[in-house]
Amino acid sequence: MLAKITSKNQITIPKAIMEQLPPTEYFDLELKEGVVTMQPAQVSTVGLETIRARMQQLGLNEKSVIDAVRWAREHS
Repeated sequence: MLAKITSKNQITIPKAIMEQLPPTEYFDLELKEGVVTMQPAQVSTVGLETIRARMQQLGLNEKSVIDAVRWAREHS
């Protein structure tokens, strides 16, 4: 299907395509070898206070997060 880009860099997704997708407000876009792909994305609506409370319940602190990020970067 053909879609036109507006002067504000917006594209309308045709209704026939949207009807085949799960309900979503956000898409994850990727540019690879000159091709743009988009996939429905899940966005967390959990607030920062909820996250902080859960971290406290789990006994996590700022150092725990720093260590986890460092580990993930070393193993990716």
